[in-house]
Parts: sequence; C-alpha cells; structure tokens
Amino acid sequence: MASFIGLSASQTQFLYRCSLPISSPAFVSSSVHLKKQTPVRRFLVLPIKCSSSGPSQDTESEAETTSVPSSSSSSFSSSLASSNSTYNWRAGIGVVGIIETAYLTYLKLSGSDAFCPLGGGSCGDVLNSDYAFIFGVPLPLLGLIAYGFVTTLSLQLSAKNLPFGINEKTGRFLLLGSTTSMATASAYFLYILSTKFAGTSCSYCLVSALLSFSLFFISLKDVGLQEVQKVVGLQVCMASLVFATLSTSYSNLPSAPSSQANIDLPYFTTEITKESTPFALSLARHLHSIGAQMYGAFWCSHCLEQKEMFGREAAKLLDYIECFPDGYKTGTKMIKACADANLEGFPTWVINGQVLSGEMELEKLAEVSGFQFNE
Repeated sequence: MASFIGLSASQTQFLYRCSLPISSPAFVSSSVHLKKQTPVRRFLVLPIKCSSSGPSQDTESEAETTSVPSSSSSSFSSSLASSNSTYNWRAGIGVVGIIETAYLTYLKLSGSDAFCPLGGGSCGDVLNSDYAFIFGVPLPLLGLIAYGFVTTLSLQLSAKNLPFGINEKTGRFLLLGSTTSMATASAYFLYILSTKFAGTSCSYCLVSALLSFSLFFISLKDVGLQEVQKVVGLQVCMASLVFATLSTSYSNLPSAPSSQANIDLPYFTTEITKESTPFALSLARHLHSIGAQMYGAFWCSHCLEQKEMFGREAAKLLDYIECFPDGYKTGTKMIKACADANLEGFPTWVINGQVLSGEMELEKLAEVSGFQFNE
C-alpha cells in the first residue's frame, strides 16, 4: 500500500505560498528494507518552486503591471491634448497677426493710408514714418512673414507632420525662438512709440505687441521652465541680436518724429491774391447751391493752392470747413464735422456724396458736380 505524507498546518501554509511548476510532478520511489519485511512505503515527492511572495502578491503585481501602463497612457493622452491646445491657440493668434500685417503691407505697397482715428497725433504719423521700415523693408511685411511662420509651424506640430525630419521638441524650441524675437521687437517698438511719438496713439502697434507677447508666453509655458533654463543663453543672444539690428537700422534716422511732439501752431488766416475768372465764380456759385463742401486746415499748403485756383472772390463763395479753427498742436483733435467725414487728407471735397481727396482742377470739380458753364 502507498500512502501520502500527512501535512501539518504550517506545512499547508507553506504549500499555499508555493506554486507548482508547469511540468508534471515526478514520483520517486524509495524502499526501506526492514528486518521484519516491513511493507515498502512510497513517498510522494512534490517538486516545488518557492518564491518570496505568494499568489496574493502575484495578483497584486499583475494588477500593478496592468494599472501602470493605463495610468501612463492616460497621462500621455492628457499631455498630448494639452500640447495640441497650445498649438491651436498659437495658430489662432497667428492668423489674427497675419490679417493685420497683410492689411498694413497692402497699404504700404499701394501707397494708401491706414484707416485710423485722425487727430493731432494719428496712427498715420507712425505707420508712415521712417520707423515703419527696417533697412528699407516695410515693417508690416516682416511681421507678415513672422506670423506666417509661427502659424504654419503650429499647425504642423498639431498635426504631427513636421518637415525636414524635425521632431516635436525641436519644433517647440523653434517656436520659442521665433516668438522671443517677435516679443523683443514689439518691446523695442513700444519704446520708440513712447519716446519718439509722445502723445500719439497707434492701435495697430498695440494690437501687434499684444499678439507677440501672447505668443511668447504661450511658447514659454509649452516648453516648460526646466527646458527653457537649458537654452536661456541662446534666447538672450537672439533677443540681443534683434535689439542690435533694430538699433542699427534706426541709428541714422532724422529726429523729425520726436520734434512733432513740440508742434504748437496758433490759428492764422491766409490771403488769396489771384483774381477770380467768370468760370471760377460760376462754378463756386454752383457748388454752393448743391451743398458741396471743402474740408481743409489753415496750415495746409494744398488747401491754399486750391483756393487760389478759384481766386479771391470765388473762394469766399465756397462752403469751406476749417478742421482746426483753434490752432494745431500735438494732441489736438479735429472738430466733429471733420471727424464725422472720415477724412484721409486735406483738402477733401464732398460733392453729391462723392469724396475727392487732394487738389482738384476746376474742370474736374465741374464734371463731378454736373456744372455746365454758359458764357
């Protein structure tokens, strides 16, 4: 007969913490020959493989192994969503910058004036000054290129489709470098605006500065403080290079813009010396009868030349509106009638709802107003 070895409670506990190997257990027989022909006892030897931890710990280990990738995957997904969000924000801000700089670039290339509130110190003084160029290149055009680069790279990072084998980390640092340069340039231009154009407001300049600083801070947050510390020296060098380039470009500019802050012209009248012709007199009466108006300023030489075309007697018949009847100095605003007319320059004619800017030949005024001269 064969019997199994009985197991005590402690041995049972020991077996609970052990695991059987995959292979089948082997039975080893051993016989002990006693003097009285004692029956052979066969012992079941269980090959066991012990470990320092039991099934419960194995279960916990499996649970931990399962939960760690899950937690890591969740963290990665959250980080990815956050990165895409910052890329989209940068792209959106960049589009606004593209629209603004594209408009200003068009005005520069076409020679037109920007639409902005007119007054003693308008944004046109800034946009049409020598400070609106860098080494002869229109500043809005450079801004258009910068905003376009930031927008394009942000969209490519969001789509995980970077060119030239650039990885995401390098793309982030490129954005940080670009926005650092833009923010430095904006800070420099704000300094120019406050020192060279004192008392002058420029809404386009302020909007561009706001966009540039927003892009910079978003890029700074996206890269992270620890990563930024590794390249802080490079960022300082880039900012210094931008500052030096702008300073060199503007070092030889005349000081005219700064002197604009000291303009103070009291109102004065001008005398018209030319005698009016019959045609000029008839045209002036016709313009008055249909309500045609001429807007001008006492210091405007073109306004004086326009009146000289009519002559002394005819000029008195015109419905002339002086936009600065109390004189002109920095910060002086035009009277309400001129401001409501959305003037782009002086002189300006408004005839039958049609706006004509600049000096007009008498024949042109007659044609626009429908005047026919009968000698």
